[in-house]
Amino acid sequence: MGSENLLWIPVSEKPIADHRIFSAVETERRSADGRSAHFIVLDAPDWAIVVPTLTEGGREYFLMVRQYRHGSETLSLEFPGGVVERGEDPAEAALRELREETGYTAASIRLASSMSPNPAFMRNSLHVFIAEGLEFEGDQRLDENERIAVEKVATEDVVSGFGRPPYGHALMATALFFWLRERGWSRKDSC
Repeated sequence: MGSENLLWIPVSEKPIADHRIFSAVETERRSADGRSAHFIVLDAPDWAIVVPTLTEGGREYFLMVRQYRHGSETLSLEFPGGVVERGEDPAEAALRELREETGYTAASIRLASSMSPNPAFMRNSLHVFIAEGLEFEGDQRLDENERIAVEKVATEDVVSGFGRPPYGHALMATALFFWLRERGWSRKDSC
C-alpha cells in the first residue's frame, strides 16, 4: 500500500466552539477507499518556547519560570514561552516572551526546530529557540493573570530532573531535547 492510500481528503468543515485560546472545528474527511468520517480539530495560535542560558562563576544555568498550571493543577518549572500573536514572527515572539516573563533580553536567538505539538488533533506549530547573551533589562511585564517567579537553575540539575516534578511539561522536554541535540548530546553519552 502506497502512502497516498493513507490520506484523508477534506470534504467540509464547520466551527463548533470558539474559546479564547483555541477554537474547535468539526471536519469531514474522506479516505482513499471512499469512507467518510468526522473528526474534531483544534485551531490554536503557534507557540514559541525560548531556552535561555547564561554562565555565572564558570557554571551554566537555564533562566526558567515557575508558574501554576491550571490543567495539571501543579506548579511547573519551565522555559519562558507563549503564544505567537497573529502576524508576529516566531523569533520576535520568543524574544518578547523572554522579556515579558523574565525581564531579560538576549544578544542572540536561533531557531532549534519547529514542529507539531500534537498532530492528531491540533493544527498549530511549536517553535523552539535557543537564546544566549542574556542581559537583565528590567522588571517583568506580565499579563493580568500571570503569576511567574524567575529562577536560575543549573543546566545539569534540569537535565537530571526532567520527567519528575516540577519538570512535567512535555513541551519543555521537547525544548530541552533540542538544546541537548544542539550541544552535541548523543545516545552514547547516556550509556
